[in-house]
Amino acid sequence: MENFWDYSVWGTINLVAVLLASLLAANVLRKSIPFLRNSLIPSSVLGGGVLIAVAGIYKLITGKVMFDTPFFGGNGTAALEMLTYHCLALGFIASTFKPSKGKLTKKRTAEIFNTGVTTVSTYLLQGVFGLAISIVAALLMQSFFSAAGILLPFGYGQGTGQALNYGNIFESDYGFVGGKSFGLTIAALGFLSASIGGVIHLNILKKRGKIKLADKGETALRSEQIQAEDEIPMQESMDKLTVQIALIFGAYLLAYLLMFGLGKLLPGMKSVVYGFNFLLGVLTATLVKLVMGWLKKKRVIKKEYTNTFLMTRASNFFFDVMVVAGIAAIRFGVLQKYWGVILIMGLVGLIVTYIYNRIVAKALFKDYPEEQFLMMYGMLTGTASTGVILLREIDGDFKTPAADNMVYQNFPAIVFGFPMMLLATLAPKKPILTLIILVAFFAVMNLILFRSLIFRKKKK
Repeated sequence: MENFWDYSVWGTINLVAVLLASLLAANVLRKSIPFLRNSLIPSSVLGGGVLIAVAGIYKLITGKVMFDTPFFGGNGTAALEMLTYHCLALGFIASTFKPSKGKLTKKRTAEIFNTGVTTVSTYLLQGVFGLAISIVAALLMQSFFSAAGILLPFGYGQGTGQALNYGNIFESDYGFVGGKSFGLTIAALGFLSASIGGVIHLNILKKRGKIKLADKGETALRSEQIQAEDEIPMQESMDKLTVQIALIFGAYLLAYLLMFGLGKLLPGMKSVVYGFNFLLGVLTATLVKLVMGWLKKKRVIKKEYTNTFLMTRASNFFFDVMVVAGIAAIRFGVLQKYWGVILIMGLVGLIVTYIYNRIVAKALFKDYPEEQFLMMYGMLTGTASTGVILLREIDGDFKTPAADNMVYQNFPAIVFGFPMMLLATLAPKKPILTLIILVAFFAVMNLILFRSLIFRKKKK
């Protein structure tokens, strides 16, 4: 029988409280220190850095891992990884539940499709360079895991959660010692790349007089931005926020049942199936959303239950917790042999992502190239929120379609990106073959992406 004063009761609460406190502390630091404010580093990344510093000092003094002390339940590192894993899916589910806007024009549909293809092409490019670097590193260092470089697109392109997922698969199924920390460190370098590359680019444009930085003063939200007329009330027998959270976790429960069933059918791919928790969460959330829409059409449901404002707040909350927990979970001790490779991989990731997205934005988004570039570069080195942070510097009111492109590109990105997720599990077995396939896949995706330019020239 557990007592209420035991650490087993308080460990998880203490851990979550410290994570949220670090976010508050990081936000205060960003607002108080001009250098940090101008760096555009998200508070979640800074909060994770603060926790790493505190944990490092604690280990120097005591020789113990701070998060694995009884205060955090005795296994806080595993709990941090668990939070990172679940918050990835919960954030995507909340984003999926946001009500859709009206019909799109042909031009806007093409721009959204091109954004999704650009996302996948960037994943592939990052995968090509990352895997090439790790193959060479494995030839020079016998103990190095030759497929480690495939974590670059998951750390940069997809963020902390997926970097942890695949790092865990490589660690548990293929013996990559430190795989989880390797993936999380790559993701942390991605956030730094977003901040460094983004700030340098903005300053260059500002000096050349090409852009005017947006006024980011806070403005009050209008009532229609918070609640539409046909929605359920904010407060009734059940609070509206409670309804949103219930829908999110209900969809996630369905995703778990789906993963459980697939795991039984495909026992050899159980790690991969559970690594797709966010993708299956998006699928079940979409199904729930469609069923609710059908019930509303049949007048079984009279009001709209999902709310854009609250679902956005929920998704941002989950992503903030995911990032701060993921960075805090990094264990530098297991990476001491790999630092040279990690830094080279991080720098190459920055350069190729910057150059490729610059070319695409100039060629295919001529009405708003700078906005599209900053959004894509920020998203493909950090997360969607990082892309929004950079975009707001020059498009504070989201007058261009760049922000909408980021939201709606998820479907084509998932469709075209799914094969690459499967390829990632081939990399540990046949890294060179995987590299060749990635190069071929990249060529095909660019043929699709630049189709209007290629075929127009042929006609002429």
